[in-house]
Amino acid sequence: MSELRVALFTGNYNHIRDGVALTLNRLVHYLEQQNIPVLIFAPSGPNPAINPHEGTLRVTPSISMPVPGRKEYRVATHFPRKFRQELEAFQPTLIHIATPDGLGIGALKWAKKHDLPVVSSYHTHFLSYVDYYKLFLGPVKWPFKKMMQWFYPQCQRVYVPSQSMIDELGVEGITGDMKIWARGIDTKLFNPEKRDPEWRKKMGFAGDEIVVSFVSRLVWEKELGTYIESVQRMQQRNPKVRALVVGDGAARSEAQKKLPNGVFTGFCSGEDLARAYASSDLFLFPSYTETFGNVTLEAMASGVPCLVANAIGSSSLVVEGENGRLARSGDVDDFTKKLEYMISDPTALQNMGRRSRELALNYQWNHINEALVTDYRTVVSNFQADLNQ
Repeated sequence: MSELRVALFTGNYNHIRDGVALTLNRLVHYLEQQNIPVLIFAPSGPNPAINPHEGTLRVTPSISMPVPGRKEYRVATHFPRKFRQELEAFQPTLIHIATPDGLGIGALKWAKKHDLPVVSSYHTHFLSYVDYYKLFLGPVKWPFKKMMQWFYPQCQRVYVPSQSMIDELGVEGITGDMKIWARGIDTKLFNPEKRDPEWRKKMGFAGDEIVVSFVSRLVWEKELGTYIESVQRMQQRNPKVRALVVGDGAARSEAQKKLPNGVFTGFCSGEDLARAYASSDLFLFPSYTETFGNVTLEAMASGVPCLVANAIGSSSLVVEGENGRLARSGDVDDFTKKLEYMISDPTALQNMGRRSRELALNYQWNHINEALVTDYRTVVSNFQADLNQ
């Protein structure tokens, strides 16, 4: 078998610190640890949020344009000749496309021309975002869906984070040779031992108050409004319920006005983020646009029971009645009802937290990425065998 040399194409690698970028950076770090050459092609903005792996990354703002209505995101428009020359010199044996944009489609065409296998990974459920940005994205939903139906079946493998996401793509008529590539968690960093009573006190939480956390970019498509209203309703019934909101974004100012007694930490990472998770009593995440739910897994690893939307992504992590509850997507009444039920029994809540930790231990990054690389090799081997027939 030929040497494994991976060329990775993605719409976001360093300009927005989100689940996609963090997952791909972890993958690249693992590939480098295994001495597998990797070259990344991605658009970038003027102020990158992540320091990428220098020497392997080719980024430029000139091949991309801002997303209408969400200027912090960029869409790659094409695969320029300079990049094609660098790719040819790199001599990849596998092309991994994380985003079916102009750059990704250009890479697919290049790979087909050069008889190289292509794999893709599905990170963002683009079609679900139309509900929040109908003015800007509504007109492109149908053509984008048709493009996805054309793009993914041409890949030798499509890596999807959960079975529920595979099922959802099937409903949309999006097919391909799909395989689960779950997300991992650093269980040493995110750990129940990071719970800090002094930190809670410093944040203004009394010892007997029930801290309900939300961790995400503060944008409305994360169902931040459902979180706010559910907490507000619960506070009318139980004044000991307090809101802890971790993250930053365009909706922060309005969210703070709606939750004047909530604690807003702003963006956190590393030990600060781990402390915030572990120091909360319940994690409430109503978003139903997740393909996996990285923040839910982080909360679970921190030993926190979870109340999440019964939707793709989160429902693959939370087992109803074991480590949390599932509520109907977008249904404030149901979220409030489930929240009240969970906090009414402190012993059951603690048991759910312990079970969260147990389930999270099944998601170790090295094991997950090791399995991915093993499948990379299988794809390359099968592709070469087919060419030689």
